[in-house]
Amino acid sequence: MPYLPLNIDMHDRAALVVGGGEVACRKVRALLAAAASVRVVAPTMVPEISRLAASGDVVARVGCYHAEDLENVFLVVAATNDAGVNDRVAGDARQRGILVAVTDAPELGNCTFPAVLRRGGLEIAVATGGRCPAFAALVRDRLAGVIGDDYGVALERLAVEREKLLTEGNDSTYNNKIVRLLAARLIAELSGHKESP
Repeated sequence: MPYLPLNIDMHDRAALVVGGGEVACRKVRALLAAAASVRVVAPTMVPEISRLAASGDVVARVGCYHAEDLENVFLVVAATNDAGVNDRVAGDARQRGILVAVTDAPELGNCTFPAVLRRGGLEIAVATGGRCPAFAALVRDRLAGVIGDDYGVALERLAVEREKLLTEGNDSTYNNKIVRLLAARLIAELSGHKESP
């Protein structure tokens, strides 16, 4: 099934992770990196989640999932090792119109997490629609060998130039043309190719 690639502003939005293992912990880290307000519920939790709860970075409840845990939640991740619980979380979330990702059965949810490569403000997401997350991660890792930190630096330079153009009041078509030319030049420099005349 095709998915819509989309970046969502998660700043201060409530996200619930159901599960306390290593997979759940990876999702917690991703949500925290996106500035989400993260809650975790699980009968047991890996030490890292417990530390995050102790420091106040996440709110954790030790116990079993209940539908009430979804109250005021924008996004939920079902990441338990119990297919029945994951299925129940997904059904409850879909019924309430909440975005839900199911780590071991993506078809039960309505969104998935891509493998992401970050270079400063540049983000490259690789997704397989949940069909094979390991493949997405390997492709991301391959790209990491080609797209270095210098791409993030180039993005910052280009963003400054774009802001200058926007303040000059030029036509948007003109601005777009100039930004694309600058971007093409920077990418050519980064990839070691001579710019064509």
